[in-house]
Amino acid sequence: MRGEIDKRAMAALSSGHLATDFANGALPALLPFLASKFDLSYTLAAVVMLAWATSSSVIQPVFGHISDRRGAVWLLPVGLLVGGVGMALAAAAPSYWLLLLLVTISGLGTAAYHPEGSKFAAYVSGRRRATGMSLFSIGGNVGYALGPITATILVVQFGLRGGLLLAIPCLAATVLLFSLRRYLRTFAPERKAVSRSSGERRPAALGLLLGVITFRSVAWFGLLTFVPLWEVSLGNSEAHGNRLLAAMLLAGGIGTLVAGRLADRLGRRPVLTASVVATAPLIFVYLQVGGLVGAVALALVGVCVIGTFGVTMVMSQEYLPGSIGMASGLSIGLSIGLGGVAAVALGALADAIDLRTALYVSAAAPIPATILCAFLPPTRASRAVTPEPVVS
Repeated sequence: MRGEIDKRAMAALSSGHLATDFANGALPALLPFLASKFDLSYTLAAVVMLAWATSSSVIQPVFGHISDRRGAVWLLPVGLLVGGVGMALAAAAPSYWLLLLLVTISGLGTAAYHPEGSKFAAYVSGRRRATGMSLFSIGGNVGYALGPITATILVVQFGLRGGLLLAIPCLAATVLLFSLRRYLRTFAPERKAVSRSSGERRPAALGLLLGVITFRSVAWFGLLTFVPLWEVSLGNSEAHGNRLLAAMLLAGGIGTLVAGRLADRLGRRPVLTASVVATAPLIFVYLQVGGLVGAVALALVGVCVIGTFGVTMVMSQEYLPGSIGMASGLSIGLSIGLGGVAAVALGALADAIDLRTALYVSAAAPIPATILCAFLPPTRASRAVTPEPVVS
């Protein structure tokens, strides 16, 4: 039985996650520049996020189902290629409607990569599933952090057409994953092995977890969408807002490593609950105090929210054993999709009242998530599967 994490396979999967979320992370940083180019209201700016969020979320369970039924390792390089190139082209879109189309196409690539990537991350993690998922997640977190920084530098130096260069990391990771597809297949267990390893399916528990993810996503997408615009409204530059966003995402990457190890040692539920409890007060501190203290609070929000993405993914897989592709698609897809819907609602609120009010609503969203955490049953990790080598 493979008890330890396979470093080669995990490095490839995490690199692909870095590249796809590098492209995704560029979008919030591009929004202030695109809003200026197309003279967008807060609502129309949020619609761009919704277009990406909807296309990258609604279909994720479908890709997960295909993956569970037939196996689809080819989704890794193809999804990465579509997601990265679509976002790069979106940066240079000549019209608002073409921007929405290209962002939607990019989202479809994201939807293809994540369920398959998280499923194989579980396969190559052996017994240390939460730790392994944190290593997979940190690739995405680092990518999300580098996306805003890189996009800002490219746009400031070369204009929005400079965003075309955002495709380069995605193209490199696509080649890497395509070359390793046969090696990755060796970790996929046979159908009968998956059946033997499957424990009790608990859809009600998964429903509660998805509720926690939903409310957490309202807060998270509110920050992703509006932190750069909020800083601009305070008289700061687009670059300053994007630096704060990048700091929040980088801190989240550190939190991912810590949360994964703690979840393997202390349990998934206590780690998730503690992070959700801390999120709302930290957002309030960022909005109310600002300055250095606010920046630190915002970074800690990243630790709390991003740090537990991998934990909630593992919990969803353990609540729905035997269908981990579907479970991953639901947990990731729901968080992105409903977060995008929330971003539009918050944008409309910002246009109707003001942006401060919309951000305070975001800050309050983790409170009901805290209540739902109290009703989550403990997860029972299913027995690790011994993968049978698959000959291609």
